[in-house]
Amino acid sequence: MRFDLDKVDTAIAYKLLAATVVPRPIAWIVTKSREGRINAAPYSFFNVMGSAPPTVAIGLLADPERGFKDTAHNIIDTGEFVVNLVPESLVEAMNVTSVDAPTGTDELALAGLATSRSIHVTPPRISESPVSFECVSQASVVTGPRQTIVIGRVLAVHVADAFVKDAARGHIFTDKLGLVARTFGSGYVRTSDTFDLARPTWAAWNPKTREQSDH
Repeated sequence: MRFDLDKVDTAIAYKLLAATVVPRPIAWIVTKSREGRINAAPYSFFNVMGSAPPTVAIGLLADPERGFKDTAHNIIDTGEFVVNLVPESLVEAMNVTSVDAPTGTDELALAGLATSRSIHVTPPRISESPVSFECVSQASVVTGPRQTIVIGRVLAVHVADAFVKDAARGHIFTDKLGLVARTFGSGYVRTSDTFDLARPTWAAWNPKTREQSDH
């Protein structure tokens, strides 16, 4: 069945996209308002977009009635944010920070989470998160009346020592991070069920190359 997204309701378009683009990594974002209030919220329209310069992209969606969350307002207003990744051990706390709390609520306090000072940006990072990215907004694109894409430049990556395999080579014990990802509705998946698949090379794939190597 084909769905022409310019002919269906916005809610239907959201369901089609969110239910099929899975799993999605979770950006557990901490921000600080101009007045100094800290906010945190999880966003799953998120991914890495490049490494030179290192960038991430976050889709900020506004509620039809309440508008953007404090986190989104703070990113747009201050241009600073910290993306924390979510291990399974912190999913309950992450879920608490998704609450539709009144403006100005410190979701980190609600969830009983400690923070650590960032080096390059004002918002703190979540202490127990195994990986945190300190980011500044590099660009933002308004893609609709209730949505904006923010491209953030990553200034620093904090990785808990226990998960660093070889710092000089940038090797991480990825399988030990125990991260979770979003599916649809209230669904999540674990990243512990993985498999390896070597990328093919054209030299091995191209029959002519194989023939030449055989002679």
